[in-house]
Amino acid sequence: MIVVNHIEFDTVKQFDFNLFIGRRRILNMPNTVKKDYIHAEGIDINIYTSDYENEYISLTDIARKREGEYPGYVIQNWMRSRSVISFIGLWEALHNPDFNCLEFEAIKSEAGDNGFVMTPKRWIESTNAIGIVSKQGRYAATYAHRDIAFEFASWVSPEFKLYIIKDYQRLKRDENSRLSLKWNLNREIAKLNYRIHTDAIKDHLIPPELTLEQISYKYANEADMLNVVLFGKTAKQWRDENSGKKGNIRDEAELNQLLVLANMESYNAILIGQGKSMSERIVLLRELAVKQMETLSMVSIDGIKQLSYGDTEKK
Repeated sequence: MIVVNHIEFDTVKQFDFNLFIGRRRILNMPNTVKKDYIHAEGIDINIYTSDYENEYISLTDIARKREGEYPGYVIQNWMRSRSVISFIGLWEALHNPDFNCLEFEAIKSEAGDNGFVMTPKRWIESTNAIGIVSKQGRYAATYAHRDIAFEFASWVSPEFKLYIIKDYQRLKRDENSRLSLKWNLNREIAKLNYRIHTDAIKDHLIPPELTLEQISYKYANEADMLNVVLFGKTAKQWRDENSGKKGNIRDEAELNQLLVLANMESYNAILIGQGKSMSERIVLLRELAVKQMETLSMVSIDGIKQLSYGDTEKK
């Protein structure tokens, strides 16, 4: 017996205890999603994500392994089991603060009976579930979070599940490689612009009579100015708040922040050359940062061409 939030669950065979790691709200079908496919034994299985962390996999496509013409019946048959209802109910209790626990208890008490019928739509509407998503219309399909989808695949065919997991891992490796490439590219751009930035400080802000210690302090002042404008805190403040982390505030930056930082350093170098005071530059740099962050927030990183592709795709 497993108890979560005062709800009792049956022990589920082959239960994935990774569900206990990191309770977090997983959002329902978002407006903008990244779609892809898993290829397993000749079947294309749709998958989508909005955050590169929580993927929803098509149960409808997985069910075609057992029944190509009527996959919906396969899903309904799977959801008749009491152990399945207990499993997906526990998943919701761990990840969904709006889960209707009372309705779940009523459904669980009926599950497994000869006359019990459960559909994805009824489950979602009755319990306010987010782990299963039912899409209506011309391309109607049922999706489920990967934790639930893998359990369904085990029920359909343990061997088929292994093929799904194998190609899913391939998909994640490719995805992580693309993200790593973009992050490193922007980090290198920031480093190059930092050299331009520090050269401008040396030429226009540092009098020749300053000591090496004073020169270093001047550099730190300019860097922290940019940190405050973009991140809202100095490097020291970040280290004090994150004493257990290695690296620095810029190593933890997001892709969009690194791109804006690179532009800020170039712009700051120009402003220094124009003789602008630090107070003037802070205002101008903040206007640039706000405008560019707002613009980049509306652009998907998948719209940025990958460095490895170049113009060869057009040929």
